[in-house]
Amino acid sequence: MHTDTERCVRAVQSKEARFDGVFFTAVRTTRIYCRPSCPAVPPKPENMEFHPSAASCQRAGYRACKRCRPDTTPGSPEWNVRADAVARAVRLIQDGVVDREGVPGLARRLGWSTRQIERQLLAELGAGPLALARAQRAQTARLLIETTPMPFGEIAFAAGFSSIRTFNDTVREVFAVTPGELRARASRRSPAQPAGALCVTNLRLPFRAPLEPSNLFGHLAATAVPGVEEWRDGAYRRTLSLPYGHGIVALAPRDGHIACRLSLTDPRDFTHAISRCRRLLDLDSDPVAVDERLRADPLLAPIVDKAPGRRVPGTVDPAEFAVRAVLGQQVSTAAARTHAARLVTAHGVPVDDPEGGLTHLFPGPEALAALDPETLALPRSRRTTLLTLVRALADGSLPLGPAEDREEARARLLALPGFGPWTTEIIAMRALGDPDAFLPGDLGVRRAAEGLGLPGTPAALTAGAAHWRPWRAYAVQYLWATDDHPINLLPA
Repeated sequence: MHTDTERCVRAVQSKEARFDGVFFTAVRTTRIYCRPSCPAVPPKPENMEFHPSAASCQRAGYRACKRCRPDTTPGSPEWNVRADAVARAVRLIQDGVVDREGVPGLARRLGWSTRQIERQLLAELGAGPLALARAQRAQTARLLIETTPMPFGEIAFAAGFSSIRTFNDTVREVFAVTPGELRARASRRSPAQPAGALCVTNLRLPFRAPLEPSNLFGHLAATAVPGVEEWRDGAYRRTLSLPYGHGIVALAPRDGHIACRLSLTDPRDFTHAISRCRRLLDLDSDPVAVDERLRADPLLAPIVDKAPGRRVPGTVDPAEFAVRAVLGQQVSTAAARTHAARLVTAHGVPVDDPEGGLTHLFPGPEALAALDPETLALPRSRRTTLLTLVRALADGSLPLGPAEDREEARARLLALPGFGPWTTEIIAMRALGDPDAFLPGDLGVRRAAEGLGLPGTPAALTAGAAHWRPWRAYAVQYLWATDDHPINLLPA
């Protein structure tokens, strides 16, 4: 969109928050870049230039506006919709792959050369992988500076910088203040945390309004696996398995943001953990675009208007969700939780949770690949399905994650014994983040469709839902919402 100058100028002049993160406005006279909704007086059109990313602005020599803080905007929804290699690269960079494995590691995962990655990202985002990762490191550093009492040396390495000098130079260049000045300014706005809470961070996760929390948090709470997830004091809490250690996160809906309390055993996991939480809650979605498309169907419009802004619940671990999808085949939500809880108790890694009742990490595929099938209280065919799945996940023949080609992943899933369209599509929807995944054979979807006057058979419903694309996963959330199932109710 950043190449459509006239449209961008209109968005800036009308302060359209919907486009925050979609493009950035750089002001030539002040050398500052802003989000489209910046509350400051809009600059003259001839003084504006538009960039596709914060990294592109920083690469061109602009620093972040202190008033609208454009580096804290939600991510562009384009990267979740698109399935091409550039979008997969962006999702991997957001996941911290460049910080952990470098550009060669990013290239290996995509099957590209490093030169090709650089060329493609420069063409679309105005910045290469290192610049994109640097912009993300700067934002991580800012969050840690402003929300924790961690020493700056620890923050530098937790944010992914290779040296304290690079950390200092980047903060000064991007924010036009020193790390010390950033912290002093933040401390005037809110009190600092106690010194003992070095790995506990409280922050706000931004999103594009509107956001309907009932089905999002209701689904997570209703399907929570005991010991791994819980609803406590108005927040969804769960354990996280992370590259350098583990963590516990608490997420609660608030007016205009999601309150996030993150406890980590290793602060280097900060960026990765935030990325997972954003995917879990679908916070980079564009609800206005989604609802506009779905509202065009007169049969769907009433339920969209009743509670706009529904999101698709995701996952913090695609492999975990795939296992849970198999455990949930043809059983109730309560039975699926029971089966998952048994696996967690028998094979999960114990953790301490001084603030609640979480006890374990969900076991990874490697731990489950060697389990004895006779210990599973499942039908024999489902035991075979589960064991085949975890072994494929463990040996790498079934990769699931933000970089995977969604259609290729679907084909691999369907080739496994016991995998049909429902299991494959629910994994595509929640583990792979496909916004167009569709469940025409789901009982709840069919029942809701018939109640609205939509076709009731899977084939007819699929044909009739063609004009909902590419947002059919959101249509599923709206259809499910017509039922009074606990997944649609925000817990008390």
